[in-house]
Amino acid sequence: MSDSLSPLLLQAISISKAINTQEAPVKEKHARRIILGTHHEKGAFTFWSYAIGLPLPSSAILSWKFCHVLHKVLRDGHPNVLQDCQRYRSNIRETGDLWGHLHDRYGQLVSIYTRLLLTKISFHVKHPEFPPGLEVSDEVLEKTAGADVNNIFQLTVELFDYLDCELKLSESVFRQLNTSMAVSQMSAVQCRLAPLIQVIQDCSHLYHYSVKLMFKLHSCLPADTLQGHRDRFHEQFRSLKNFFKKASDMLYFKRLIQIPRLPESPPNFLRASALAEHVKPVVVIPEEAPEDEEPENLIEISTTSTTEPQITSDLFEQTFGPPNGVWDDRDAQIECLKKEVETLRAEMEKIKLEAQRYITQLKAQVNSLEGEVEEQRKQKQKALVDNEQLRDELERLQRAKQDSDRSQRLCAEAEKKANATEIRYTKLKEKHSELINTHAELLRKNADTAKQLTVTQQSQEEVARVKEQLAFQVEQVKREAEMKLEDQSVQMEQLRQELDARRDELEQAQRSLSHAKQAGVELSAQLDALHAEKEVLRRSVSEKECELLSTRGLVQEKELQLSQEADKATREIRELQGRLLEKSNQEQSLQQKLLDEQFGILQETVREAQAILSDAMAKLDDPLHLRCTSSPDYLLSRAQAALESTDALEKGHAQYVASMADAAGLVGALALFAHLAGDTIVNGSATAHLAPTDHADRLTETCRECGQRSLECLEQLKDRQRLGSAQLGHVQGALRGVLQLAQELRPKSLDIKQEELGDMVEKEMASTSEAIEDAVRRIEEMMSQARNESSGVKLEVNERILNSCTDLMKAIRLLVTTSTNLQKEIVESGRGAATTQEFYAKNSRWTEGLISASKAVGWGATQLVESADRVVLHTGKYEELIVCSHEIAASTAQLVAASKVKAEKSSRNLARLQECSRNVNEMAANVVASTKSGQEQIEEKDTMDFSGMSLIKLKKEEMETQVKVLELEKRLEGQ
Repeated sequence: MSDSLSPLLLQAISISKAINTQEAPVKEKHARRIILGTHHEKGAFTFWSYAIGLPLPSSAILSWKFCHVLHKVLRDGHPNVLQDCQRYRSNIRETGDLWGHLHDRYGQLVSIYTRLLLTKISFHVKHPEFPPGLEVSDEVLEKTAGADVNNIFQLTVELFDYLDCELKLSESVFRQLNTSMAVSQMSAVQCRLAPLIQVIQDCSHLYHYSVKLMFKLHSCLPADTLQGHRDRFHEQFRSLKNFFKKASDMLYFKRLIQIPRLPESPPNFLRASALAEHVKPVVVIPEEAPEDEEPENLIEISTTSTTEPQITSDLFEQTFGPPNGVWDDRDAQIECLKKEVETLRAEMEKIKLEAQRYITQLKAQVNSLEGEVEEQRKQKQKALVDNEQLRDELERLQRAKQDSDRSQRLCAEAEKKANATEIRYTKLKEKHSELINTHAELLRKNADTAKQLTVTQQSQEEVARVKEQLAFQVEQVKREAEMKLEDQSVQMEQLRQELDARRDELEQAQRSLSHAKQAGVELSAQLDALHAEKEVLRRSVSEKECELLSTRGLVQEKELQLSQEADKATREIRELQGRLLEKSNQEQSLQQKLLDEQFGILQETVREAQAILSDAMAKLDDPLHLRCTSSPDYLLSRAQAALESTDALEKGHAQYVASMADAAGLVGALALFAHLAGDTIVNGSATAHLAPTDHADRLTETCRECGQRSLECLEQLKDRQRLGSAQLGHVQGALRGVLQLAQELRPKSLDIKQEELGDMVEKEMASTSEAIEDAVRRIEEMMSQARNESSGVKLEVNERILNSCTDLMKAIRLLVTTSTNLQKEIVESGRGAATTQEFYAKNSRWTEGLISASKAVGWGATQLVESADRVVLHTGKYEELIVCSHEIAASTAQLVAASKVKAEKSSRNLARLQECSRNVNEMAANVVASTKSGQEQIEEKDTMDFSGMSLIKLKKEEMETQVKVLELEKRLEGQ
C-alpha cells in the first residue's frame, strides 16, 4: 500500500515546493518530479487536483509560478496532459482575467502568460500532429499543411498568432526588468526570467515552421496577395532577433540554455532559392549538474511503527481529500482540526529535536568565536606596532609639509614682483596716452592758425613765420614722442621677459607644491585607513561578544516559543470555528452581489445593443450612405435571421425572469439580436436606394419602425420593474414587414418554372461558348484589318493588344468547357435516380447562380471585343479595354465559385477548373499590361514619329528644327 502511494505523495510535495509565494525561480528537480509523475500516472490528474486548491487569486507570484510549472508540464509531460488541461481552460482564463484587471507588476505578466497557455492548448488540440513540445519533422509539417492553399494560409496565420503571444510575454518581462534596472543574478529577477527558457524553445520551432510555410505560400499565391504576411513576419523577425540578443547577453541564460543566432536579415520569400539558405535554429539545453537532493520526510518517523500507516493516510487525505468525497461538512472540519492538532504535536517534537541540535551548534560556534577573539587580540598587538611606525611616517610628512610651505612663500614673493612689473607697465601706458593727447592738441592748434590765416590777410608774413615755428615745434614734439615710444617699447619688452620668467618659476613652484600635497594626502589617507581598520577590529571584537550573548538569549527564546506555539494551536482551533460562522454570512452577501453583477452585465449589454441600433438607424438619414446598395435576396436572409433571433431572445428573457442569477442566455441573445437587427436596418436602407420610390419609402419607414420598436423593448429591459413585462411582438411585426417588402422587391425575372432551369443552364453555357467563339473570330478579323490599315508603332501596338485578347478568349473558352464538364460530373454524382432537370430544380439557387455567371462571362467577352475594336479604330479609350479585362476576370471567378460549391475536393475537373481560372487571370493581366504599354508607346509616337520618313525628309526636319532653335535664342537675347 505504501509503495503504491509514494509516487503520488512525492509528486504532491514537489508541487507544493515548486508553486509557492517565494520570489525565486522554480527548482528544476521539483519540476522534473512533477513531469515524471505525469508519465507515471499517464495524465495530469494529480497535478490539477492539487492546483485547483491553490489560492491563486491571493498572490501574483503564486500564479506566475503556477503558469511556469504548467508550461513545463505541457511541453515535457505525458501526451494525455493536453486533454486534462483542456478541461481546466476556464480556470486558467479566470486567473488571467482576475490579474489582468489589477495594477500589479506580476499580475500583468500572469495575464499575458495565461493568454499564451490558452493559445498553446487551443493550437495543439486543433492540430494534434504538433506535440506540445513542437518538435516535428519537415515531412510531418508538409503533411499537416497539405496541398490546399487555404489550409496552408490558415495554418500560417495560427502560427503567427502563437509566436505573437510568445514574443509579447518576453517583451513584457524585459520591459519590467529595464524599468527596475535589475541584475540577472538576483533571485527576484530569475523568478521572472525562468519561464523564458520554455519561450525560447517554442520560438525557435515556430520561427522555423513559419519560414517553411511562407516559402510554400509564395510558391502557390502571387507576391502582392502575401504582402501583409511578409510585413507581419518581418516585424516578428525583428522582435525575435532582439529577444534572442538580450537573452544571450544575460549571464543567467548562458549556463542554462544555448540560444541560436538568427541571420542578419529575414529570408527573401520572393526568391525561391533562398529556402536552401535557411538554417533551422536549434536550441541546446546543456546537461545539468546533479543537484544536492534534500532529504524529505514523507512520513513522520517515531518509535512506534503502528502509527506509520495512520500518518501516511492522514497526509494523503490532506493532499487529495477524502476517498469518497461524501463526508458531512462538520465531521470533515472536526476531522481536519484533529489532524491539525496531531500534526502540530509532531511538529513540536520535531522543533524540540531541532532546538537541541541548534544548541549544540551554537556551543560549537561559541568555541570558534572565542578562538577568533584570541586571534583578534594578536592582531591588535600587531596594529599597535604598525601605529608606531605610522607615527614616524607622519612626522616625516609634517617636515615635508613645512618645506612645501617655504616653497609657497617663495611663490608668493614671485607673484608680488610680477604684480609690481604690471603696475609699471600700466604707468608707462598712461604716459603714452598723455603724449598722444598733447599731439592731438597741437594738431588742433595748427588747424586754428590755418583758419586765422584765411581771415587776416594783412598779417600773412607774421602768420607764416608763426606757422613755421609751430611746424618746427610740432616736428620736435613728434621726434620726442617717437623717441619716448621706442624707449617705452624696449622697457615693455624687458618687463614681459621678466614676467614670463617669473611665471615659469611660479608654475615650477606650484608643481612641486602639488606633488608634496599629493604625497601628504596619500600618507594621511593611509593613516586614516589604518585608524579605520583599528576601529573595525575593535567593533568586530565587541560584536562577537554581543553575538555570544544573543545566541544564549536565542536558546531561551526558542524554549519560550515552543510553549507559546502550543497555546497558539488551541487559539487557532477557536478561530476556525469563528471563521465558519463568518463564511456563511459571506456566502449570503456574495449571492446578492452576484445578482447585482448579473443585472449590471445585462445593463451594459442593453446599452451596447442600443448603441448598435441607434448607429444603424442613423444610416437611414446619412447622405454618405446613399452610395451603398444591397440586394433584396440578401435583405431577405438578414431579416429572416433577425426574426429567428427574437425566439432566442424571448427564451433568454424567460430564463432570466425565472432565475436572475444567470443572465448568460439573455446577454448572448441580446448581442445576436442587436447585430442582426442593425444589419437588417442598414441593408434595408441600402436596398431602398435601388428600389422604386414607393417601395423605397415604405421600406425605409418599416426599417425605422423596426429600430424604434427594438429600442423601446430594450428600454424596458433596463428597468427592474418593467423587465418582466417586456414584449417582442411589435418588433417581430416590423421584421415581418421588412420580409414582405424584400419579397416584393425580388427580381421577377428569376421566377422561372423549376422544370425549365435545367434547359436554361445548358442554353446559357452553349450561348456563352458561341459568344466566345464569335469574339475570337471577330478579333482575328480585326487583326487582318489592322495589318492592312496601319503600320509602324501603331501596327505593333494593335497586334500586341489583339494577340493578348485572343489568348484571353482561348483561356475563357477552355474554362467554360471545363466548367461544363464539372457541372455534368456534379449532376451525375448528385442526382441519383432523378433526372437532370429534377436535380437542377432541386438546387434552384445554385442553378440560378450558374446561369447569371455564364451570362456575365458571355457579356464580358462581347464587351471586350467591342472595346478592342474601338481602340484599334482609334475611336475608343484604352481604359475601357482595361475595365473590360477586369470585368471578365471577375465574371470567370464568379463562374468558378458557382461551379466549386457542389464539387468534390478530390475531383480532377475541379483541379483543371482552378488551373483554368488562374490562366484566365494571367491572360487578363497580360491584356492590361499590353494595353498600358501600347498606350505609352502611342503617346511617345504622337510626339515625334520618324518611322514613315525618308532620309531627305529627316534632314529637312532637322534643318527646320535648328532654324527654330536659332530664332528662339536670338529672341531670348533680345529680351
